[in-house]
Amino acid sequence: MENQLDYGSAARRFASQYPLLSSLMTQISFWIIANAVLGLIIHLYVRSLVAIYPLIGEQRLGPVLIIAMTLGALYGTTLGLIDHYIGKFSFQNRSIGQIILVKTVLSITTLTALLWLILDKLHDVLSARLSLPAALPGNDEFWHYVLVMLVVYYLFMTLIINLAIQVNKKFGPGILLPLLWGKYRNPAEQERVFLFMDLKSSTSMAETCGHLKYSAFIRDSFYDINQVIPRYNAEVYQYVGDEIVMSWTITEGLRKLACVHFFFACEKQFEDKAQYYLQNYGRVPQFKAGLHMGTVVAVEIGDIKRDIAYHGDTLNTAARLQSLCNDYDRRLLTSEYLLRCIEAQDSFIIERLGMIQLKGKAAPTGVVSLELIRKP
Repeated sequence: MENQLDYGSAARRFASQYPLLSSLMTQISFWIIANAVLGLIIHLYVRSLVAIYPLIGEQRLGPVLIIAMTLGALYGTTLGLIDHYIGKFSFQNRSIGQIILVKTVLSITTLTALLWLILDKLHDVLSARLSLPAALPGNDEFWHYVLVMLVVYYLFMTLIINLAIQVNKKFGPGILLPLLWGKYRNPAEQERVFLFMDLKSSTSMAETCGHLKYSAFIRDSFYDINQVIPRYNAEVYQYVGDEIVMSWTITEGLRKLACVHFFFACEKQFEDKAQYYLQNYGRVPQFKAGLHMGTVVAVEIGDIKRDIAYHGDTLNTAARLQSLCNDYDRRLLTSEYLLRCIEAQDSFIIERLGMIQLKGKAAPTGVVSLELIRKP
């Protein structure tokens, strides 16, 4: 179990720090495997022909795999670049349908160019490497069927690979393989940090500006929060209305106080884009937050719609701390328990509010307010 947790954290950290390289490696890995399978199929098919038509000549598997894997690396690199840059620069302003259409057109164009290069320009090289007789590759009808076969195979594999990539994006980096291993099928305990962030004055804003504009405000707010996530290796656990729930493993959350600095980095993001929000909505997003860590149970739930859920008192405590912010006019409240686990506290103003009876809890909880010390 620890190895799976370490893999997930490492995968998220790598994807956050090197998004382009992560996109390239994902596409290249999938397409090298897909093309290696295709090369093996071609090899076995030609071997079956050799058994009937000995004049075709013996075929070696090595050159077939080299050509197939080279094509996979080239195709994967191109698709990785397309996926990264289109997603980075166009996602916010384009519909998902438009993005899929653009990616599909670019993918088909790339595939056509590569197949034309291999089947036309590298015709003689392929014939020699694959040990085919001169008469066979010179048959235009033969190469026509080969081209159709490759296009059908690539279109099918594109659907499979894109499905795998979308599943990976839904659950986040480092989750797909543990899911395949069955890590979440049975409830298992984990130690995690949770940050509940709720938009302040959301009800009054919805009544003032209307639901459509209010929804656009939430969309933009969450988009800006997502821009901060990679720097702090955070995970989005849930979006619930105007609330977003972030999560970390204990190691990642306490590393350089990422779970605390993340909240104030989001505030800085909103400050930097204050002019945009004021022009479009007349206000800048402000969030209140509750932070806590402890033991939770992780399990895969649902059948028609599956998801990974965390259960336990840790989430309830973090949620209660967030709801307590209004009563004490504070932006970020955390538990005394989490504060004791923080090594460096010089960058924060710490105010202990005492032992408070949180709703739904039998025993009082030590509550602490944290504020970032602004450097002049």
